[in-house]
Amino acid sequence: MSAPIHQRPIQALARGLREGEFTAEALAGHFLARIAASDLNAFIDVQPELTLAQAREADRRLAAGETGPLLGIPVAHKDIFVTRGWRSTAGSRMLADYVSPFDATVVERLAAAGAVCLGKTNCDEFAMGSANENSYFGAVRNPWDRNAIPGGSSGGAAAAVAGGLAPLATGTDTGGSVRQPAAMCGVTGIKPTYGRVSRYGMIAFASSLDQGGAIGRSAGDCAALLGAMAGFDGRDSTSTERPTEDFSAWFGRPLEGLRIGLPREFFGDGLGDDVRAAVEAGLETLRSLGASTHEVSLPDTELAIPAYYVIAPAEASSNLSRFDGVRYGHRAEHYGDLADMYERSRAEGFGPEVQRRILVGTYVLSHGYYDAYYLQAQKLRRLIANDFRAAFAKVDVIAGPVSPTVAWNLGERTDDPVRNYLADVYTLPASLAGLPGLSMPTGFGAGGRPVGLQLIGNYFEEARLLGIAHAFEQRTDWHRRNPDGE
Repeated sequence: MSAPIHQRPIQALARGLREGEFTAEALAGHFLARIAASDLNAFIDVQPELTLAQAREADRRLAAGETGPLLGIPVAHKDIFVTRGWRSTAGSRMLADYVSPFDATVVERLAAAGAVCLGKTNCDEFAMGSANENSYFGAVRNPWDRNAIPGGSSGGAAAAVAGGLAPLATGTDTGGSVRQPAAMCGVTGIKPTYGRVSRYGMIAFASSLDQGGAIGRSAGDCAALLGAMAGFDGRDSTSTERPTEDFSAWFGRPLEGLRIGLPREFFGDGLGDDVRAAVEAGLETLRSLGASTHEVSLPDTELAIPAYYVIAPAEASSNLSRFDGVRYGHRAEHYGDLADMYERSRAEGFGPEVQRRILVGTYVLSHGYYDAYYLQAQKLRRLIANDFRAAFAKVDVIAGPVSPTVAWNLGERTDDPVRNYLADVYTLPASLAGLPGLSMPTGFGAGGRPVGLQLIGNYFEEARLLGIAHAFEQRTDWHRRNPDGE
């Protein structure tokens, strides 16, 4: 018996559309119905009439004989990408009613490929968080356990894919915000090399770190989504000029001779026993496919958290200065003079975590402290990148856990921000170095909550990472597991 529509890979959905098993409009309607019945709080804004209009246009293109891997396929956008017609809130009260007059490049490119937008997914406010509990619109729930967080900040996107509310979702990764929720929700997520995906129309958090990414049920799904998202964009000064690439080019290649580096710093104290066991089992599978594993060292890993939590807040304080209540966004109803309006609007519009990071960022950029903090953090960032360069001289890819633990309970760490920050220890190094990273499901830990195996590649080696993940999927079925036994 064939799998339910919401559990099928996008290749099967595309085949169903081509062969007339269902229309794009019916397919979109199926997912819209699931979203309406869901208790995950994964979506901030859904506009069925806009979605179905896009689906009808996809049906017209299909009827005219047009083909494409994403033509008629529904996709959800993290509410960091501005999207014409839908609210673009960044999970914040500051932008709670903002509707963008233009599309982000990622949204624009997926629309051109014929993908059908299902709506905007919930996220930590301005992408600041590791649990998706910082959203003005409430916490997202993990489909594997409604009492657990889904990971952040792309938690709504990962929960939507894992819960069968969308076959694909865009996300953004600043310090691990695609890989970590993908791991905690048991789906696949990839953060490409910095500059691969245009940041134009992406509501900025930390400009030197933010990067759009793809979340899907499998490596094949992510390869198709990333293929439509990536590419040079002259409107983004950080966009890299690279030729168009087939991100499935490594599918089917054997893993014999592949050298996988295991950083000793990723397997020390602090890694949960349940996560360690699942990751070790995943590594054994890769060895059984012909890969070899070698211990390497990333000695400056422990510096990633302090470096990141200086650089990212500094850039956030600068980027978020534009939200002053004057031009757009939230404006306080009652105020005295102009300065009072600024203060009240920002105090009301930003949540506690955003305020915390703005304060930290403003402090480290202030006169007398820039050299002591921000400049030193940038030097540490270079050391971390050099560690990877040395490691890649010995191995082809690096593997390890995504997070020290499985998803924790909702509310468990809301009063302990530092503990939340520590959850990013294995994802931050690749982000600071601008390297591509992928999370793929590799089993379950405590409470039956998913565990992800992280792969980190050298610059612009996304196709290799996806090829390894695809080979792993041919030997395992973790990516086919579904919450609630669906």
